[in-house]
Amino acid sequence: MQAAILRDKSGSLKIEEIEIDKPDRNEVLIQTVASGLCHSDLHFIDGSWSDFAMYPMLLGHEAAGVVQAVGEDVVGIEVGDHVITCLSIFCGHCDRCLTGHSYLCSHRQEVSDRPIGKPPRLIDGEGNAVNQFTGLGSFAQEMLVHQNGVVKISPDMPLDRAALIGCGVTTGVGAVFRTAEVKPGSTVAVVGCGGVGISAVQGAHLAGARQIIAVDLESQKLEWATQLGATHTVNPNDGDPVMQVLELTGGGVDYSFECIGMKQTAEQAFGMIRQGGSATIIGMIPIGVNIEVPGTDLFLGAKRLQGSMMGSNNFKVDMPHLCELYLGGRLKLDEMVSRTISLDEINEGFEAMINGEVVRAVIDFGT
Repeated sequence: MQAAILRDKSGSLKIEEIEIDKPDRNEVLIQTVASGLCHSDLHFIDGSWSDFAMYPMLLGHEAAGVVQAVGEDVVGIEVGDHVITCLSIFCGHCDRCLTGHSYLCSHRQEVSDRPIGKPPRLIDGEGNAVNQFTGLGSFAQEMLVHQNGVVKISPDMPLDRAALIGCGVTTGVGAVFRTAEVKPGSTVAVVGCGGVGISAVQGAHLAGARQIIAVDLESQKLEWATQLGATHTVNPNDGDPVMQVLELTGGGVDYSFECIGMKQTAEQAFGMIRQGGSATIIGMIPIGVNIEVPGTDLFLGAKRLQGSMMGSNNFKVDMPHLCELYLGGRLKLDEMVSRTISLDEINEGFEAMINGEVVRAVIDFGT
């Protein structure tokens, strides 16, 4: 099958022919129909997270497809099912899983990779094992993954839209509903309006926030955010974004969400909240970077700074629900797909992401 492989820190992917094994116990073979390009993939392509890269590497994790085959002991997933994959692969028996925090599974490596001694799932043309990013690897015509990284969805759900739910939408909406638990009538600021940020804007709108402030340097992204639920916009090119938000709200928002992954924007997100407010960091802060906030704000202001991993999801439940919201017209996904590309155009798709030209570019494996 064809796949886009990352060989080094060169900044580009190479389309190669690789071999994929048959499903082993607990595994599901999926024909990939669509895969979104996510900024998390870009962090490995541009080398900013290269310390965690294992070359050769098959990136991609935001995907949907059709089940082709299943291994022994697979439950609730059958050939022909439409599915979404999720990087929150879980073991189901560790303390994190058993206390409702499966997105933080402490034994996920046991299920995301095959056991030692088993043949690799993927092999390149030189006979080398190809590593699957997050246990998935969706920049390929097929995926072979553990059943605890797959969820069945309604066949009525368009798979090119369902792919977005595989990461960006679940992360952004989940951070609003599950991590921060945004209340109706509250005020929200979203810093960074890419795929995850736009999803957080939509989540805040669904949660009934009365004021949703989108913050971004790109005017086009602010326009998209307005179309999808933002009530106000702030462009840092017009001045200090913290001061702009404080002025718009008369003292700060109840909830802020940082969706970029930078020290500066994380600290700005904290600066935008009012007393008793919470700032949720969704972006991938680079390794070794520390965030500094005034200690007195934590004590005297009762402000909270927290992280969110994949929207604190329970994806086996959340993703089908998000599909229902889309099918019911309440979650907007059509507007988030700025460009549809073929696998051969994947590097151009990431270039468009870097240039701020898209909310999401989606690979259609039928083109």
